[in-house]
Amino acid sequence: MTLTTRPMDAADRSAWETLFAGYAAFYKVDQTPQMRETVFGWLMDPDHGSNCIVAQDASGTLVGFTHYRPFVSQLRAVTNCFLDDLFVSQQARGTGAAQALIKAVETVAKNNGWGTLRWITAEDNYRGRGAYDKLATRTGWVTYDIALKG
Repeated sequence: MTLTTRPMDAADRSAWETLFAGYAAFYKVDQTPQMRETVFGWLMDPDHGSNCIVAQDASGTLVGFTHYRPFVSQLRAVTNCFLDDLFVSQQARGTGAAQALIKAVETVAKNNGWGTLRWITAEDNYRGRGAYDKLATRTGWVTYDIALKG
């Protein structure tokens, strides 16, 4: 499968929403159209900080996306890049789409002079982790959450 990556634009909204709904279903997150509206608004707002790169096949059909944003490391006095979300449609899995999306974000991060590209995934995301283990170094950090909204 021939794939290309590029920044998402407003014309991609419908295809992105379909993929984003698939991503939410994969992680068993109840998601409403209003939630997708909010996230799309963030992605289209150049002042928000959230960004999206999409992968498309040779026919121009979107087959995946990744959301990313800069974050700072005070300890190292550097801006880094956090890859928040990555999703590839079922039919495009195994085609290199995930790797292409990560490499596209890596290029953005390098071009911005950011220090590290970081992401997390679910412990049981074995297929994704198989790809990630070939591209990055797994860290020893353990994450914690405090839910602030009911």
